[in-house]
Amino acid sequence: MNFQARYPDLNTLQQEVDNFIQGNQKREPPRIGISANRKDSLSCIAETYVRAVVLGGGAPVLIPVITDIRALTAILSGLDGLVMSGGGDINPLYLQEEPVPQLQDTDAYRDEYDFIILRLAFNRQIPVMGICRGHQVINAAFGGGLYQDIYSQAGKDLIKHSQLSERDQPSHSVTLTEGPTKLRTIIKESKIAVNSIHHQAISVTAPEFIPTATAPDGINEGMEHSEYPIFSIQWHPEAMAANGDEKMLELFRYHVEEARYFKQARDIHRRILTIDSHTDTPMIFPGEFDLGIKQGGKVNLPFMEEGHIDAVFMVAYIPQGKRDNVSLENATAYVTERLAQVKRQETLYPDRMAIAYKPQDLARLKHENKKAIFLGIENGYAIGKDIRNLSRFKELGVSYITLCHNGSNDICDSAKGEAEWGGLSPFGKEVVCEMNRIGIMIDISHAAESTFYDVLKESKVPVIASHSSARALCDHPRNLSDEQLKALAACGGVVQVCLYKGFINKNEENASVRDAVKHIRYISDLIGINHVGIGSDFDGDGELIGCRATNELINLTMHLLKAGFNEEEISKIWGGNLLRVFSEVIENAL
Repeated sequence: MNFQARYPDLNTLQQEVDNFIQGNQKREPPRIGISANRKDSLSCIAETYVRAVVLGGGAPVLIPVITDIRALTAILSGLDGLVMSGGGDINPLYLQEEPVPQLQDTDAYRDEYDFIILRLAFNRQIPVMGICRGHQVINAAFGGGLYQDIYSQAGKDLIKHSQLSERDQPSHSVTLTEGPTKLRTIIKESKIAVNSIHHQAISVTAPEFIPTATAPDGINEGMEHSEYPIFSIQWHPEAMAANGDEKMLELFRYHVEEARYFKQARDIHRRILTIDSHTDTPMIFPGEFDLGIKQGGKVNLPFMEEGHIDAVFMVAYIPQGKRDNVSLENATAYVTERLAQVKRQETLYPDRMAIAYKPQDLARLKHENKKAIFLGIENGYAIGKDIRNLSRFKELGVSYITLCHNGSNDICDSAKGEAEWGGLSPFGKEVVCEMNRIGIMIDISHAAESTFYDVLKESKVPVIASHSSARALCDHPRNLSDEQLKALAACGGVVQVCLYKGFINKNEENASVRDAVKHIRYISDLIGINHVGIGSDFDGDGELIGCRATNELINLTMHLLKAGFNEEEISKIWGGNLLRVFSEVIENAL
């Protein structure tokens, strides 16, 4: 790599540019945004940041110091990675603190800029690497604490953290945390020499972040998130990397590789059809709602756009209630009203979304750059005892119905509660037959095992489990046993792995996106890649560490890539398998 100016020969230089061929597009350098410093009204950055990114295999992009969110969104949307650079002190007002006397110069404009671009990157799951001030900005943004001045606030004897020698020279050591952390994996040593130019530092690590490096005096020197692609360090590796330090250069190579995974995941999402088969969003609003804004739920159009998700099934959920005639009529009316509220969204945003009624609609809407909303019903309780309601729901656009929820109903026994029918009721068998006849998918999530096997026996077409996981990995009655998974596959069905923490890990508080990938891997190994998908259960308490809303679903794709799944397999997981079943159900309808 040439960092020196060539001899000023214009013809030779232009010829070199004209003859350059990028080569393999898949190995194009990921675009790594570098947050700029601000001095004398100039957006600027030390050249060593640029060199370190180039040497690490990335294409550096300097992000100017502006606070216009629209402009910054356009810039961040074109990046594959972000480096949060060093600089001056952070204004303590951002942490609800007053300044101590030792606080040095702050720049409120730079602070605002940094917090904006970090949030924009996180909302899109763009990998982030923090350096010095960037390390502190990340910690503050995610709820951690900072020392405004370590020498007056740390309350212990400290080493010198602001060297006077050149930045490419080390000034003290740091100890790397034991275990499979990103930092330890990258550097592969327990103790390294680093440079140091700071007097602010992390006092309390942000929730969910793991400390990964410590100075001899106990000051935090590194941290990372185990599930999101974020890591940061207190020292300045760019100066040492640009001057040939291989350990420091490995940090940039790692970050560029993370950016490459993100770029690959985003490009895959642009090529394939992506579907989340179960969201409960209509349930969380008591009346009218608006999918065009971020208003408290985990699923909306902006999140779908940020996460590159093409379609979601929004279900009209109703809990199991009384089964007298009045209660059943009210249940039918409630579900009908919830479905109408979802359908109202396409009148609000005809240029951004539409209701999808059949598999072919999804490809068409994606081509039109619109999001697709499929309709479903969770709990056949909404059918009441009137089989004609199924045709009414079909006319409204319902694509699947979950036969029950928590508790038996007039259709079948549930996985939770007392058994009443020993599987499907006589009316339930009629429901299965009628759903086959008119082309509504049968969803056996929440069903008792007896109901599950009765449905497979009665249905003439494949069925789905819209949000269930593998019981072998998490022993919960809502999950499917190996025998059930094999039976479902034998009938051509598909199980959509649920991102509800209680169905993913018995230790619910630790349930993570990695655990979801383990379920997908287990199921695909057991019954084949053609029978597994993803149903988040977002807005129905579905969420995992590393995947908490629709905009974060692309992080799941990054983890799938790291686990060895290829694009064809990911395409099947993200919608191909569900669309196959959906198509077969419609094609076999009378």
